[in-house]
Amino acid sequence: MPSTLPTSTASPTNHTTPGTLFVVGTPIGNMEDITLRAIRTLKEVELIAAEDTRQTRKLLTRYGISTPLVSYHDHNKEKRTPALIERLKTGISIAIVTDAGTPSISDPGHYLVRAAILAIIPVVPIPGASALIAALSVSGLPTDSFVFLGFAPRKPAKRKVFLEKMKAYPHTLIFYESPKRLPGLMKEIINLMGNRSAVVARELTKIHEEILRGSASNILKTLVARPSIKGECTLLVGGCKKAAELDRDILLEDLRQLRLETGRPLSDLVKELAKKRGLSRKVVYDEALKLKREG
Repeated sequence: MPSTLPTSTASPTNHTTPGTLFVVGTPIGNMEDITLRAIRTLKEVELIAAEDTRQTRKLLTRYGISTPLVSYHDHNKEKRTPALIERLKTGISIAIVTDAGTPSISDPGHYLVRAAILAIIPVVPIPGASALIAALSVSGLPTDSFVFLGFAPRKPAKRKVFLEKMKAYPHTLIFYESPKRLPGLMKEIINLMGNRSAVVARELTKIHEEILRGSASNILKTLVARPSIKGECTLLVGGCKKAAELDRDILLEDLRQLRLETGRPLSDLVKELAKKRGLSRKVVYDEALKLKREG
């Protein structure tokens, strides 16, 4: 595929344009979180490509939408895409939706979007809910610069390389992760990046919505103390900070924890923390001495 994609245009209007692919955001939990424009678009298009037709049918029933559905997911996207592109070329308008949130964000929808762009088919966004933006907005972490990383690689070796690359990033880091693998990911982040400020947003907009804020180690303790973790999870981790921006509370927590666990001298602990945080030993040592003098 070419590195530069062709340009296609479609002016936003109050009606669906024939031969257009509409990327429609849907609720991430609470069914009221859908826009009037999204409802109208889903009613007016001639076909809806859905990640899970059973899940989407619930939403359509709620809003009295009878548009035909076709499944479009990670396992059939290569087979189904050519047929959908041909239908778009004949003037059929199609909406693509995911189970929850915005299609093509950590979702197979991007495959169809790219194919449509290459075929010079207009692609129109119908904005809606997104778990990563919802979580970021209430995280309390810096929002002026962030990096969305999706799901971390499952294989340990690849995941370690992946996280090492992110270690020096100054931006807020955002991950999606399953409840089962979340504790393991957090342990690796703490080991490789240090005990940074973090947020876990779980079951956003649903009945059991929960937002945990604090140091990564404290959040991890809270999670592992539970018999099980349920629901979709978004993990946010503070970016790498400069010496002047060090979170001294978390640094103190790190030093105390390491000393309790190992009983090693301060110089050894400083060396370990400096390596984890990607900082010079002098910077961490100076902060450690200040904390020590302050008691």
